[in-house]
Amino acid sequence: MSTSPSLSPAGPQVSTRVNDPASVDAAILSRFSARAYLPQAVDRSVLQEVLGIAARAPSGTNTQPWKVYVLQGAKRDELVAQTCAAHDAIRLNPALASDYAESYDYYPEKWVSPYIDRRRECGFGLYGVLGIGKSDKDRMHAQHQQNFRFFDAPVGLMFTIDKVMGRGSLLDYGMFLQSIMVAARSRGLHTCPQAAWNGFSKIILPHIGAGDNEMLVCGMSLGYADESALVNTFQTTRVMAQDFTHWVA
Repeated sequence: MSTSPSLSPAGPQVSTRVNDPASVDAAILSRFSARAYLPQAVDRSVLQEVLGIAARAPSGTNTQPWKVYVLQGAKRDELVAQTCAAHDAIRLNPALASDYAESYDYYPEKWVSPYIDRRRECGFGLYGVLGIGKSDKDRMHAQHQQNFRFFDAPVGLMFTIDKVMGRGSLLDYGMFLQSIMVAARSRGLHTCPQAAWNGFSKIILPHIGAGDNEMLVCGMSLGYADESALVNTFQTTRVMAQDFTHWVA
């Protein structure tokens, strides 16, 4: 879950599409994980459009395993308050962390290169932009807690899946989430997909009215990014296509 890519043009045809704000290319390339938002409200009709477009995402045998909960106003604020309180409590008593287990392993149990290197680069880069050092535990905690405030975005999304579904449905879900982010971007919105919420499903699921058969997949912040905010100047790097592509002939 990342920020805007550093990419070079792939030719005149691509450049033309990138310069067209309505193009898919422009939406993808201008997308980044926004971590600061303006208080400007998002019209419900716009949210409905975005979700309607994302509904066309592909899924294995058309199972469409996604369920979306949209949080705004008081219900959003209540969830923020409850989760931030739990996050603070864990800091004071780390033993409480065992009460907030994730429903599935988002990250590997054992990190190896190059993935651990990219993870560290991302974390050090973000905190570096904000001037937060390793020893500054208070600021690190506060910045991490911004996740649970939806980075002040007016809209919070929670995504669940029926527990009966297999791991392949999480692949389907990824395509659905990307479709939401691209559709939102084409309408001038920004997003931040967030696995950080996953450990607090015991708070989230009852709050949103999810059934016992549902599992939390992730959360997402959505709104109009504050592009003047220092945190939104942070950019991650990307591996070039030529480095991860193998031509088999």
